Amino acid sequence: MEEEKQSIMRHGMAHVLAKAIMQLYPETKLTIGPAIDNGFYYDVDSTHIFVEEDFAEIEKKMAEIIASNQDFVRKEISKKEALDLFAGNEYKLEIINELAPDATISLYYLGDDFVDLCRGPHVENTKYLRGFAYKFNRVSGAYWRGNEKNKMIQRIYFYGFADKKDLKQHLAMIEEAKERDHRKVGKELGIFMFSDVVGKGLPMWLPNGFTLRRVLQDYITNKEIALGYKHVATPSLGSKELYLTSGHWDHYQDDMFPAMIRENETYVLRPMNCPHHMMIYKNFMHSYKDLPLRIAEVANDFRFEASGNLTGIERARCFTQNDSHIFCRPDQIEQEIKGVIDLILDVYKDFGFKDYTFRLSLRDPEDKEKYFGNDLLWEKSENALRNILNKSGANYYEAKGEAAFYGPKIDVQVKSAIGHDITLSTVQLDYQLPEKFELEYIDEKSQKARPIVIHRAILGSLDRFIAFLLEETKGALPVWLAPVQVKVMGITDANNEYIRAIVSQLALEGIRCEADERSEKIGYKIREATKMKIPYLVIVGDEEQTNKTISIRGRGFENQSGLKLSEFIDRLKKEVNEKK
Repeated sequence: MEEEKQSIMRHGMAHVLAKAIMQLYPETKLTIGPAIDNGFYYDVDSTHIFVEEDFAEIEKKMAEIIASNQDFVRKEISKKEALDLFAGNEYKLEIINELAPDATISLYYLGDDFVDLCRGPHVENTKYLRGFAYKFNRVSGAYWRGNEKNKMIQRIYFYGFADKKDLKQHLAMIEEAKERDHRKVGKELGIFMFSDVVGKGLPMWLPNGFTLRRVLQDYITNKEIALGYKHVATPSLGSKELYLTSGHWDHYQDDMFPAMIRENETYVLRPMNCPHHMMIYKNFMHSYKDLPLRIAEVANDFRFEASGNLTGIERARCFTQNDSHIFCRPDQIEQEIKGVIDLILDVYKDFGFKDYTFRLSLRDPEDKEKYFGNDLLWEKSENALRNILNKSGANYYEAKGEAAFYGPKIDVQVKSAIGHDITLSTVQLDYQLPEKFELEYIDEKSQKARPIVIHRAILGSLDRFIAFLLEETKGALPVWLAPVQVKVMGITDANNEYIRAIVSQLALEGIRCEADERSEKIGYKIREATKMKIPYLVIVGDEEQTNKTISIRGRGFENQSGLKLSEFIDRLKKEVNEKK
């Protein structure tokens, strides 16, 4: 009930915001303004470009409206009356014209000089909003009704809570989120960069980021090899015919980069890897004894995300997938999917992930454009995944409309440290693509049979996975993942030769290390290395050099002197192996 009351107040505040804007910027055209989880927003079409500096005055006007004890009054009118009332606002007219000719339309007046289309409910009077805590959040571009073919208008967000303490707590959480934002952390730690000259949404991985990617790639590849996966490499583009066969051309073309035509041949950058893997399977004749065949690849993919959806490396136009396709017999489906789930749980244990949920992503049967294939195959594959989840005892929920266009899937959803709901891993059951590519194997009766394909990604997009890790750890990655595990520095230049000897020995043992031989004070060197979130600093002076020992400074405020280098190496190797 408290949440419902807060939602009603937020909705009322959206009307207050709209009225304040109209009083200050009367040329503005209002569209819609709902309550949302952390406040409210209003979409407006205005010749005035709203900036942060405008909102002190807007908030002042909102406070005046609230203080003046204005009534929220509901009124019902006919469609014709509504069309006349909002004749100058094409956005309201579009909404009204979608209603039935005999529809009764609900309005809410706020005072005598403001009216808006609204179902309600609202508080009776603005005096009930006096204790409501609100604060300007941001302005962003938004396509009218979320359709990129429509005009882009301005969306004005406000935070809003019934309790001032909740607003204060939320703002503190926002500040923490800013500190954790992978775009900020990635820049500070030299993980990746973007350049508008190169292109929006196209990340470039710097040395530290490349090292982190390589460690993750080696980690998951070794896991897969131990489980019998066969790794391949395929090109980052494919012919139009390939995607016509797979169905991507008809069902996914809007998310793909435009076609490239040369010498009467049409190619596109690939949005995913499954069509290529289907062709690898089809290149050989297979027996039922060959199955399951687990093909894996760490591959670059390309999707033309709308610029407003780009979010650092969490959502980019070029990304790298830890992808695999398992070709199996019908009797192997349950065992193979269980094996994938076991691998996911094993990986999450290594990374210390505990707060995750399984989602059974189903098609929306009413959406005939998004999904292809027949109802029987969809029901068969959805029921198969549901039964596997039920048998596994996994905690899961169902989500209609979240399936891939060719089949249902099990997604593993995690909540990032800054509140984003992210799909990290996915398992998809597919009866459709084997049909489209006419894949076959010879069964135990020497008859041709159709395999089933399981699409799976454990780390998902490496880029998104790294974004999640950076936000979870605030950049303080565990030793086994840290791009630089040890920084070695001396108190004076006289220690540089000893520093080089230490770095050489650490490198021979496979430890990622760097030397700091700059002629700077040791305090400065320590502060710089600490900012880079390096797990261990090795500090040597004349005493350590004479005794052939080291002093270490750990990220957890640990200080230890007189340590033998061999002892430190053993400790590091143990931490890496145990993935602490």
